[in-house]
Amino acid sequence: FHELRLSLCLTLPHPPPLPLHQLLATFLIQFERLRGVQSSGVLLIFWFLSVLCAIVPFRSKILQAFSQVRTPWNLFNTLPTPPLSDSYMAIKGYKKPLEDKDLWSLNKRDTSKVAVMKLLQEWEKELAKAKRYVCTRRGRGGSVVLSKKYSPSPVFSGRSVMLISFTKEKEAPDWWGYSLAFLMFFTAILQTLILHCQFQYCFITGMNIRTAVIGAIYRKSLVITNAAKRSSTVGEVVNLMSVDAQRFMDLTTFLNMLWSAPLQIMLALYFLWQNLGPSVLAGVAVMVMLIPLNAVIAMKTRAYQVEQMQHKDSRIKLMNEILNGIKVLKLYAWENSFKEKILAIRQKELNVLRKMAYLGALSTMAWTSAPFLVALTTFAVYVSVDENNVLDAERAFVSLSLFNILRFPLNMLPQVISSLVQASVSLKRIQRFLSHDELDPDSVDRKNTATGKMFVNGKFTWSKEDPPILHNINVMVPQGSLLAVVGHVGCGKSSLISALLGEVEKLEGEVSIRGSVAYVPQQAWIQNASLRDNILFGKPYNEQKYCCVLEACALTPDLEVLPGGDMTEIGEKGINLSGGQRQRVSLARALYSDTDIYLLDDPLSAVDAHVAKHIFDNLIGPEGVLKGKTRILVTHGISFLPQVDNIMVIVEGRVSEMGSYQELLKQNGAFAEFLRTYALEDIQNATNHHVVGTLATHGGDLFSLYRQISIISADGENPKSRSVRRHTGSQRKHSEQQDKKKPHELQKLIQSETAETGRVKSKVYLEYAKAVGVLLSVFICFLYGCQSAAAIGANIWLSQWTNDASANQTQENLNMRVGVYAALGIAQGILVMMSSFTLAMGNIGAARKLHANLLTNKFHTPQSFYDTTPLGRIINRFSKDIYIIDEALPSTVLMFLATFFVSLSTMIVIVSSTPIFAVVIAPLAFIYIFVQRFYVATSRQLKRLESVSRSPIYSHFSETVTGSSVIRAYGRHSAFVMMSDMKVDENQKSYYPGIVSNRWLGVRIEFIGNCMVLFAALFAVTGRENLNPGLVGLSVSYALQVTMSLNWMVRMTSDLENNIVAVERVKEYSETKTEAPWEVEDKKPPPDWPTEGNVEFQDYSVRYREGLDLVLKNLTLSVKGGEKIGIVGRTGAGKSSMTLCLFRLLEAAAGEISIDGVKISELGLHDLRSRLTIIPQEPVLFSGTLKMNLDPFEKYSDEELWGALQQSHLHKFVSNQPAKLELECSEGGENLSVGQRQLVCLARALLRKTRILILDEATAAVDLETDDLIQSTIRTQFEDCTVFTIAHRLNTIMDYTRVLVLDKGQIAEFDTPANLISQRGIFYGMTKDAGLTQ
Repeated sequence: FHELRLSLCLTLPHPPPLPLHQLLATFLIQFERLRGVQSSGVLLIFWFLSVLCAIVPFRSKILQAFSQVRTPWNLFNTLPTPPLSDSYMAIKGYKKPLEDKDLWSLNKRDTSKVAVMKLLQEWEKELAKAKRYVCTRRGRGGSVVLSKKYSPSPVFSGRSVMLISFTKEKEAPDWWGYSLAFLMFFTAILQTLILHCQFQYCFITGMNIRTAVIGAIYRKSLVITNAAKRSSTVGEVVNLMSVDAQRFMDLTTFLNMLWSAPLQIMLALYFLWQNLGPSVLAGVAVMVMLIPLNAVIAMKTRAYQVEQMQHKDSRIKLMNEILNGIKVLKLYAWENSFKEKILAIRQKELNVLRKMAYLGALSTMAWTSAPFLVALTTFAVYVSVDENNVLDAERAFVSLSLFNILRFPLNMLPQVISSLVQASVSLKRIQRFLSHDELDPDSVDRKNTATGKMFVNGKFTWSKEDPPILHNINVMVPQGSLLAVVGHVGCGKSSLISALLGEVEKLEGEVSIRGSVAYVPQQAWIQNASLRDNILFGKPYNEQKYCCVLEACALTPDLEVLPGGDMTEIGEKGINLSGGQRQRVSLARALYSDTDIYLLDDPLSAVDAHVAKHIFDNLIGPEGVLKGKTRILVTHGISFLPQVDNIMVIVEGRVSEMGSYQELLKQNGAFAEFLRTYALEDIQNATNHHVVGTLATHGGDLFSLYRQISIISADGENPKSRSVRRHTGSQRKHSEQQDKKKPHELQKLIQSETAETGRVKSKVYLEYAKAVGVLLSVFICFLYGCQSAAAIGANIWLSQWTNDASANQTQENLNMRVGVYAALGIAQGILVMMSSFTLAMGNIGAARKLHANLLTNKFHTPQSFYDTTPLGRIINRFSKDIYIIDEALPSTVLMFLATFFVSLSTMIVIVSSTPIFAVVIAPLAFIYIFVQRFYVATSRQLKRLESVSRSPIYSHFSETVTGSSVIRAYGRHSAFVMMSDMKVDENQKSYYPGIVSNRWLGVRIEFIGNCMVLFAALFAVTGRENLNPGLVGLSVSYALQVTMSLNWMVRMTSDLENNIVAVERVKEYSETKTEAPWEVEDKKPPPDWPTEGNVEFQDYSVRYREGLDLVLKNLTLSVKGGEKIGIVGRTGAGKSSMTLCLFRLLEAAAGEISIDGVKISELGLHDLRSRLTIIPQEPVLFSGTLKMNLDPFEKYSDEELWGALQQSHLHKFVSNQPAKLELECSEGGENLSVGQRQLVCLARALLRKTRILILDEATAAVDLETDDLIQSTIRTQFEDCTVFTIAHRLNTIMDYTRVLVLDKGQIAEFDTPANLISQRGIFYGMTKDAGLTQ
């Protein structure tokens, strides 16, 4: 396309003389006419139209001739400016649906880089000005927005005066009438061009403001403190980015109306005064009386707006949490409780919407009736004041078109004011967010003198209001040493790491870090990117270093299992990796970053014992890859402590002891006591003699020895597979080369969001009409028809009234004339109110239904959908699309119906007064429909592309917020800001052509409307012999309205298509495949089922999703009631999958599971899930009270809740809180430590107390003492229950009835622990690694 343009410019240097000939011909004809030579009218019109049509190509040719003078490079830069290339895009969009690659790149001034910097500079200035309340953004927009806009509409009225007086004067020459008609036409064209230039500026400014606001919010969210995070949840901030930023954009479009509307009103009144004299004051009085009504409505609307935004925020926030914890909701069968919560918030939201609809209907009536009431009072006063005042056609219809001119500014002013009101609400919200406290970048002293040293001394708290979490901590970590931090759950170990990173508020003291930092959080943060990108994290790829990192983090075996090796795409939050794999990827990221200091927050809790040993030996320990680096390791694993340089024991936020392992044992304090209790004798022996000895002598041998063990444990005792494994190991590099050659074979986990193409199917409109109610929809259209009929009736009555003047019957029928005119007008007002109110009710009903269907479907959707769909995409449906259905769509439908009926009534009036006009209507309508279809094809597709490119902004944002501490620790702040800017620019790239196509359309449609005015006037001139002045006035005043209403109608048709896309998108997600029913009436199990707790797997196989390999293959095992089964195996062996199968989160590919002889595949999901209990691997809490988190259905008494807390060892913590059970948990339970969250999950299990309990690595995040307490609680409380435990700490399952060893989805070993150890198989190898056997 660019080359084609260049060649065009080079081949057409001369503007052709054709238009000059046409112009000359036109003037010659006119000259002859003036000399009295009567020439052909047809020729005149032909030449005139030829000139008109030649103007556009003539302009293009001139532009191209100019552009030839420039260098090709300059031209290349200027190409994407709209006037030349918008037609090209429209043609392309009409021929085939547009795609990303067809869009222009953004102008530099419109990119995030420029826009955000401008806003932030202004914001900094404002903050410096003592934080006075100022409207920063609006100030910034204003300078660009206030471009020229002047509405020459009143000039029309002058022309129509002349035209009516011309039809009266039978002697006036024809050419005078024609000149008047053409003069009207040219003024209209001038108005069109000026208006659209102004709109272009306004829209672009609005777009820049949105870009700037989103960018500023994103940048701010990366640096706000934890206290601020608590007050602004992810859902709220997503709303700021989507809804509030949009409000600014909507405002800029009409901001000019603030000064131009009063100007238009004054001009119109001035002309009216000239026309009707002082009677106008009566009309003005009516207008003044309507102002307070509109003001009250605006004030009320504002209050409701604020309330509605609060409801919307809380709904999105809760929805965000629900989607984040959907797996837990399914496992606990809690969906109904949370569904009720969302629907309760939604009901409040709809109630506010309904109140807003009442007000909306009132204000619609006010502004529709305003011009009519003004006309009525003015005419009534005019004729009754003085008997000599005769209402003739000239006066009536000129006044009427002036009153119609009044209608637009009077209509727009309240809208602009309400937009201003909404924007000011949004402004306050954004201002509040941008004013939040930021983390102090200087709280950690990073002056690089000697690398690798750390020093902490001080008192720290999570937020200024909270009590301190760390007191008088005084630690110095020498360069190259390994410090282990140990202590109970919630004692402040993670907080210490956060203090080193500068993530917590420093109350006093100092923190200094010398050198770069790598951080591994307790819960691994994984991006939605390939595995390799997650490890590289922005660093350049170095194959040798990368392979070493994979080896050290024990990731090489996992790569063989993943479908695309290290190029496999990882879902949001690492959904398709197991907990252990996620943690190891997080470790690999730290190792690859090659920094001076490593902060490791309990990275070994999520992995199996032998993998933990491998990682410690090869990575963290004294002989690991990181030796010589400074490392802080938070851990609960005792077996590693003898090998660290120093140990720090934290108790309730204070350092109780610190020193080397041997020193602490000698001190005989709390730590030594703790060790004696928990460390088995043989661990001590092993560690003191065997391990230390081995380390001293065979550092290298240990690794090769371990390598064999890990191979055995991964592959079972099959010698063949072992040799194959070594063989693949040696060929790994070779296979990696091959991987690179065939990237197209990789499987994509997250499918990219597709945009529908082509016209919006009529089915979508029907669905919406059905949601509104079919009868109601018909009734609404009927009401609109009646309203138009009343309006036409009033105007026809007026034209009859004006004809009285020529018949000199003005006084006889005066009262009747005024009375009927008033009745018709008032009827119109009432009908308007009824129709807009009925419509609003219908729309709210539809919004309720569509949201309820979407919500119900999302709760019934199987887990696999959430594994492959980014949450941003679902949240986008619940926030932006529902917002459109709630607020944008109803007003679009209202405007569409109004403009449609106005356009229709205009046609009817003109045709009935000048029947010959019907001839012109057909071709004009054809052109009109063609242009409209032509435009809508492009605009609709652009809107869809814009919707699709919007989701990634929010997905990326929520991902960033959860990983902000990691991003800051690695210093990747600016890279993430850049990624966000790119996503916003990508979104604006499809919005910008939308603006341009709107202008393209506007110019063309208004041209057609102007042609209608021209023809109506021409026909009035030609047929003046048999037309009365009243009808001419009626016809022309309606024709003047037609431009506006046609323009709005196309705009509304396309807006309707664009906004109905939201219904299409919501419907798409309301019809995704659902899981099995929650309850099956005829298959309900007995109330006390399962009584025994027998579990049987028969030839059971399962896969995660269609088309993937089996994760469990032909499992057959039988477990008696009351047995305790430990499940072990390498990461990814299928341990968690096996537990998910019991809950039917994964449905069987083959085989059966039966519990107490009942096949679980026949039961309803809730019946099944509510009778089993699980303590999941990742503890999920929802924001709300602790009581709600334990018991969302409020089934249990407070005594029972306290009992459960007592047994789960949270009693002390909760009773120390002032709010007790009403303790507010923040989003995701952030204000509890991971260990405490795990204990809350245990309390949930104790409350449910079912016959079958599943523990999925439930004690991974707690210290040994708490773990021991939990295990004893489980042994006593669940003594007669069947327990399945997935364990990493093997000592917890050594006294279990049997142990099941899984390997690659199959049963490798299944027997009592003692038998398995004596068999010296895989389990024996694992216990040996864990130091439990010799």
